[in-house]
Amino acid sequence: MSGPLASVHDQVVTFGTLRIGFDDRVLRPREWTAAQSAWAAELLDVVPPGPVLELCAGVGHIGLMATADPMCGAARRLVLVDVNPVACAWARVNAHAAGRADVDVREAELAEACDAGEMFPLVIADPPWVTTAEIGSFPDDPRVAIDGGEDGLGVARLCLEVIERHLAPGGAAVLQLGSVGQVDALAAWLASAGSALELGETRVFERGLLVLVGRTPC
Repeated sequence: MSGPLASVHDQVVTFGTLRIGFDDRVLRPREWTAAQSAWAAELLDVVPPGPVLELCAGVGHIGLMATADPMCGAARRLVLVDVNPVACAWARVNAHAAGRADVDVREAELAEACDAGEMFPLVIADPPWVTTAEIGSFPDDPRVAIDGGEDGLGVARLCLEVIERHLAPGGAAVLQLGSVGQVDALAAWLASAGSALELGETRVFERGLLVLVGRTPC
């Protein structure tokens, strides 16, 4: 095999109904993040028609699981974005294994991943949210996959900027973070920036949390 996956011992885990491949150069899929897939799948029943975008997608498991239902999700085009070429290669492998030839995997910086005017009724965002000072506590995890900067929110802010530009009217996003304190800090940042986005319902889990993102009502 040639390319980013050459000569690498791969691993496979079960994630919901999917079998997901990865290796030690990318973040191992966390079981609890199936909750993000489930919440996103719930939202597909209420958001307008159109494609689904996943930011910081890693090996693609969360977006693939969210859109796995052939009655709803699989009818929507899925766009997976990550800056890591190895993660993108695995995302393509996993999409193929799931029978999803329609999946568009984009290796790109967040700000450059979507074309002007490209809109998505549902966005899933899985940014790294560990502070730089704490990443040494996770020696088995690749730094690029977990380092969220000084306050853990550097990449999350970039995700929200992309969401503000590309979230379709009536759409919603599900953002993954590490703590309620981070939710409060992002809410304050959005307010100070005069953003059209607001943070809504928060669901807390043992290993992290999820927060709903939408546009502020006019």
